Amino acid sequence: MSAQPRSEVSLPRPAGEAPDARLLTEAVTRLRRALRSSIRTDYPWETLPMAQVELLQVLGEHSPARISDLAARRRLAQSTVSGLVGQMITAGLVARGVDSVDRRASVVTLTDAGREKLDAWTIAHERRIDAALATLDGDTRAAISNALPALFQLAEKLAESSEGDAAT
Repeated sequence: MSAQPRSEVSLPRPAGEAPDARLLTEAVTRLRRALRSSIRTDYPWETLPMAQVELLQVLGEHSPARISDLAARRRLAQSTVSGLVGQMITAGLVARGVDSVDRRASVVTLTDAGREKLDAWTIAHERRIDAALATLDGDTRAAISNALPALFQLAEKLAESSEGDAAT
């Protein structure tokens, strides 16, 4: 598979759309697809759906959390999050409890099994990315490393604009 974007795909771009935006979109999509596919190949035990992984990640940083908070953080419908949480409770990854501030409300917490699954998922992905990075030349690895702060800043800007869109 070529490292270059597919040139045969030539969809019309809206006025003002930068070619860099299109290439970055394709690169991110291809990276996610390749990582997801390689993890399933290299680590067949890894069957956790990405939506559940993302909820575990949020709970890893913000636990306990209400369903509404999880939905807002992942920009999903509360009913979707509620269904995912139900599956994750059945799997023993999270537990539902009572909110200490409002005893009428419930919160979701990460269980020890959920923390272990999240840690294993993170380690597996880091190992896979480390292995792929090790095959690249030094200049390419340096370019990726140098791009990381800008990519995090871009992610923040995208999150800010999404929050602004949701508020209107």
